[in-house]
Amino acid sequence: MNASSTSVRVVHQNKALWGRGEREGPQDHQEREALQVRGIFVFMKIAFILKLAPLSHFLCFPGFPGEKGETGPKGPPGPAGLPGANGLNGNLGEKGDQGSVGPPGTPGVPGKPGEKGDPGLRGEKGERGFSGLKGDPGERGEPGLNGTRGSTGREGPMGPPGTAGTKGQKGEHGLPGECLPGEKGEKGDVGEHGHPGLRGEVGPPGINGTDGGKGERGEPGPLGWKGDIGIRGAPGPPGGRGMPGVRGERGPKGGRGPRGPKGLPGESVEQVRSAFSVGLFPSRSFPPPGIPVKFDKVFYNGEGHWDPALNKFNVTYPGVYLFTYHITVRNRPVRVALVVNGLRKLRTRDSLYGQDIDQASNLALLQLEEGDQVWLETLRDWNGIFSSTEDDSTFSGFLLYPDSKTKPTAIENL
Repeated sequence: MNASSTSVRVVHQNKALWGRGEREGPQDHQEREALQVRGIFVFMKIAFILKLAPLSHFLCFPGFPGEKGETGPKGPPGPAGLPGANGLNGNLGEKGDQGSVGPPGTPGVPGKPGEKGDPGLRGEKGERGFSGLKGDPGERGEPGLNGTRGSTGREGPMGPPGTAGTKGQKGEHGLPGECLPGEKGEKGDVGEHGHPGLRGEVGPPGINGTDGGKGERGEPGPLGWKGDIGIRGAPGPPGGRGMPGVRGERGPKGGRGPRGPKGLPGESVEQVRSAFSVGLFPSRSFPPPGIPVKFDKVFYNGEGHWDPALNKFNVTYPGVYLFTYHITVRNRPVRVALVVNGLRKLRTRDSLYGQDIDQASNLALLQLEEGDQVWLETLRDWNGIFSSTEDDSTFSGFLLYPDSKTKPTAIENL
């Protein structure tokens, strides 16, 4: 009976220990192993007693518990228990030392291009370039129409005296006057000069006498009185032209002459006209380079010579034309060219960056022929032409005067 009661107690103790549902500690595990070993020995004793002793030996009251036996040998480890619940998260450990650099990896797939950055700061103005070579002189233009006669200018200063003219040829002597020799008187005292007398009348010429023989040369007679002035001889041949003399003072202004007869009526002709003026809508700001700028805001196109579909001006009459453009520049630089039949005749540049606003303009006179085309275009990516409700960009031109071939007849007669 002692053996059976001991086995029952061992079984109950094992069940109590196994049914706790608590987590086993090291001490509990050792107790459980000891109880298992004890239970094995108890069952072996019961089996041995059942074979040797009769059943009546077992029908008795339980005795007192025996003394605690010695701990049996350690049994084999039991089966692994169920996994326990997750423990609480521990504190974050300190940061470890940096590891060695690994080998470079294979290059990745190229990423998408990033967004365009803001424009940089405006650079400082560069130094002025060297002066270009002097161009060849242009062709001589056709003479213009005679202008209206200007008003008389102020009287200029007196010029220097001219050189003296050459002396003219000596004229012929006049006929000698009649003079009778008188007796030589004594030399008188010199009298006072009298007043000049009246000029006497010229007497008739005497009758020519017969030629006498040549006598001996006598002594010179006394100086006779000055004879009367003889008859004026015929004028001698004209002398050579003398040097121009000193310019005289300007004479008083003459009176207005009589009005001339009225001229014949001229032919009436229609005046030749050709002009345009266009602008840029805000939606057309920053136009693409290399093609005509789309000026679709029309201020004037009375003759229809501006083609809004091609954004070009068609030359209808040959002559001299004036072209001008005024451009608002913002956010980016601009390079603009005035193009005639594909040739860039005039260029303008404005280097602007950031949010500043500037103006660029130019003007030119061009000799054009019928059928020529003129337009405006930007170069490369310098297309900073801007327009808004507060700022405009315009392009204009007109015929200054036509060629002589197309001028009216009345103008040619003038």
